[in-house]
Amino acid sequence: MSFRLTTTTRRFALAIAATAAFTLGLSGCGDDGGAEPRSEGSSEPSVPASSPTAGDKGEQQVGTAAGENVDPNAKLAEARGLDGLTLVINQVKRDSGGFVTVQGVIKNSGTQSANTTAWAGSETALLAANPNSVAGATLVDKVGKKRYYILRDTENRCLCTTGIPPLMAGKTTSVFMQFPSPPADATEVDFTLPTFGTTSLKISG
Repeated sequence: MSFRLTTTTRRFALAIAATAAFTLGLSGCGDDGGAEPRSEGSSEPSVPASSPTAGDKGEQQVGTAAGENVDPNAKLAEARGLDGLTLVINQVKRDSGGFVTVQGVIKNSGTQSANTTAWAGSETALLAANPNSVAGATLVDKVGKKRYYILRDTENRCLCTTGIPPLMAGKTTSVFMQFPSPPADATEVDFTLPTFGTTSLKISG
């Protein structure tokens, strides 16, 4: 698994300017453990994604803009999905720009091709701008009682992996997601991606 850095610190700093738009109290958002709630609109600047070269280890080529130096052997958490899918989290890092990047690998251990459309969530505007993505992911700070949604720009394009084709049996795809950063004292959050179980993540950095 390999990642390529395609966004700049300056762009991320601008993107974080509207972080508050993505945090909602848990009292207004149910946690169903599999599908994400609707989120608010965005005023983020554009941060486009690019497509890295797929490796020869079953990794499919998708649009991504993730950080470097991710250990593919690290296994911080695992979430089980439907029909033999598994999401392994390799890194959860808090960056100085005010965001948290979650990176991992989804593997299809089943016998049939897996449809990836549900991972984008059900928010209409976000889904329309990011089909076949992981835009539906959320983080929940249970102590601070806040839910954090994927960062996105003014056109609702997410800071996450996009353009994920159907995942063939036995194949893997690398994914990343960027969220507004919870407070510094919030070191553990719950992570949910639609169709996968909720898993606890510890934030580094």
